[in-house]
Amino acid sequence: MAEKVLVAYASKYGATAQIAENIALRLKKAGLDAEAKDVKEVKDIRNYSAVLLGSGVYAGNWLKEAADFLKKNQDELAKRPVWLFSGGPTGGGNPVEMMKGWRFPDALKPIADKVKPRDIAFFHGVLEIDKLRFAEKMIIRALKAPLGDFRDWEMINNWADGVAKALKTNPGFGELENRR
Repeated sequence: MAEKVLVAYASKYGATAQIAENIALRLKKAGLDAEAKDVKEVKDIRNYSAVLLGSGVYAGNWLKEAADFLKKNQDELAKRPVWLFSGGPTGGGNPVEMMKGWRFPDALKPIADKVKPRDIAFFHGVLEIDKLRFAEKMIIRALKAPLGDFRDWEMINNWADGVAKALKTNPGFGELENRR
């Protein structure tokens, strides 16, 4: 199997897609064969040696498409190196601290435990009022959530570079990890 890396994502308004595309670009710059794809476009992960899976977070949950992808592919994901990431809160500060320790949806933790991700990252997101539906606008205004793009590209790049280093220093990462 060729050592190809999939950066799969689910994105409601495009911010998480941009994070995934940036991560794939960083992996390519490190010399890896990587591509970013919407989870709805991924038919089979068996052609990939490693998978990074990310989703936007809304009300503490991953988007349905990302959750379904994780559930559907859990057996194949458990055979290869996997990293998980989420795009979420707006505002300043550490996103995990802002979310009181939340890193990943509770409902998906049993599947993540089976897959054994190498890391679970949680990045700041984007909140643009013009892209929201009426009901979402009302909730955001009531909560007085900070508007704007709060993604920390340095943090995202450093994380992607760490993934690239882990893959490049693990010769033969393309071999399925049946020993798990």
